Amino acid sequence: MTELSALIAAFTTLFIIIDPPGLAPVFIALTQGMTTRQRRTIAVRAFFVASLLMMMFLLLGEAVLGFVGISMDAFRIAGGILLFLTALDMLFQRRQARREDSAAEGQAEHHDDPSVFPLSLPLIVGPGAITTVILLAGEAQGAADLAAIAGIIIGVLLIVLLAFLAAPAIERALGKTGLSIVTRVLGMLLAALAVQFVLDGLRGFGIGG
Repeated sequence: MTELSALIAAFTTLFIIIDPPGLAPVFIALTQGMTTRQRRTIAVRAFFVASLLMMMFLLLGEAVLGFVGISMDAFRIAGGILLFLTALDMLFQRRQARREDSAAEGQAEHHDDPSVFPLSLPLIVGPGAITTVILLAGEAQGAADLAAIAGIIIGVLLIVLLAFLAAPAIERALGKTGLSIVTRVLGMLLAALAVQFVLDGLRGFGIGG
């Protein structure tokens, strides 16, 4: 995991599944009418809450799987299928529609502070991100690998924070068409990574060499 290629693959997977550019317009919708200072406060709070949740899944996720009797290879296959379905949603733009629905729901229920719900959970730390973190933890070979994965998680979440802070500029620069193109390209990459997770899981069971 500490090899550069493995670190790049881990970063790419997590970046694609969280999709910071796609979160920018959702953040704008959730913080409509707020001052720049209020938006900054919400963005920073969402970053810290999401970081805490991700670290919990990184350190405890595999233990929970072991407790319920699920092997990492079985979880790799299930996780790969889940990530592939997420990739299909990205390719056909269903994911962004669901995010906007969650944003509308969160705005109605927590108009004053959407940093925990729906920003941190489930928009940043959603099922796909949780699955990815547990899969990465399962590939870790020691404390150094876990530390590297933790660094990758914080790095991706810092990009999310920057996307939130620069959300108006990102939305103006890319527009709806640009965001749609970026989402579809990331969806194609995620589909390939999801297939790789499934193949790795099958190999663990002695299937497919």
